[in-house]
Amino acid sequence: MKSIKLLLAVFAFASSMMTFATNPTLDNKKVNVEVSQQIQGLLKNPEFEVQRSMNVIVKFTVNDNNEIVVLSVNSYSNVKQISSFIKERLNYKKLNTKVKSKAIFILPVKMISVT
Repeated sequence: MKSIKLLLAVFAFASSMMTFATNPTLDNKKVNVEVSQQIQGLLKNPEFEVQRSMNVIVKFTVNDNNEIVVLSVNSYSNVKQISSFIKERLNYKKLNTKVKSKAIFILPVKMISVT
């Protein structure tokens, strides 16, 4: 009977610790939104005309200096132009929000045609 009570007490303690451990995910979501907004600001007003709306997937990481390092840009058309635009605008730009290093982020970017 004592072992069952002890086991339940350990289980209750462990589950409460897991509850506290999951709270940083709320912070992670907040950080992801802030980073997304900063990147959106950096990608505004391209120098070229977007012929048609398209989706682009950008993979990037953040180095120890809190700078964006673009790993890849995937799109179906205007690959060179869009890739160079995104890399010029994002590579080694410092983020205002502190982000955990060594993580790889995948950011969908929607290029919208104004015509």
